[in-house]
Amino acid sequence: QVQLVESGGGLVQPGGSLRLSCAASGSIFSINAMGWYRQAPGKERELVAAIISGGRGSYANSVKGRFTISRDNAKNTVYLQMNSVKAEDKAVYYCAAEDRISGLYEYWGQGTQVYVSS
Repeated sequence: QVQLVESGGGLVQPGGSLRLSCAASGSIFSINAMGWYRQAPGKERELVAAIISGGRGSYANSVKGRFTISRDNAKNTVYLQMNSVKAEDKAVYYCAAEDRISGLYEYWGQGTQVYVSS
């Protein structure tokens, strides 16, 4: 099993920055890609960004150029740097890990809330 623990959520002003972290533990060898999803009230959960080990990140169009995903394999941690935050970025952000065998995001963190308000 893989455990994922997010941190770094909170209140950010429009135009501001926030960095989310996700620490993985357990059966790390089971993980291929890691990603960040988000879910806003009344909306479906969406993939925001994803990254494979040693690879570049891929992004949803809504955050491209503003968010950066990175991964520190030595620390088993993935980050989401959020810059130029907009009101529509308000959501619960979830860290997820792709199982190497199934190719599915099977491991999830508990979520961290991001509020955007001036």
